[in-house]
Amino acid sequence: MRKGVLEFCILLIISEKEVYASDILTKLKEAELIVVEGTLYPLLTRLKNDGLLSYRWEESKTGPPRKYYEITTDGREFLEELKKSWNGLVDAVSNLSVKK
Repeated sequence: MRKGVLEFCILLIISEKEVYASDILTKLKEAELIVVEGTLYPLLTRLKNDGLLSYRWEESKTGPPRKYYEITTDGREFLEELKKSWNGLVDAVSNLSVKK
């Protein structure tokens, strides 16, 4: 379940604007979702291989080139489906917690 939620969160972050991996880690940390690079990079690679993300290399003034990620059209469509599923899950759990 955590893996699916992480994918959802990563796509949400990248859907806002093109980002570098450390930007994603910072946003996740701000949301109190602590993720290490060893977890993030394989997810990014899988999302890219699934056609949901693309990336470009940009030269860095302070070190090696950086890979910037962007969501694809397929990624946006998939994200919309994830949002619907997430909202349905939240509603279902809320209904359970309300019933006594």
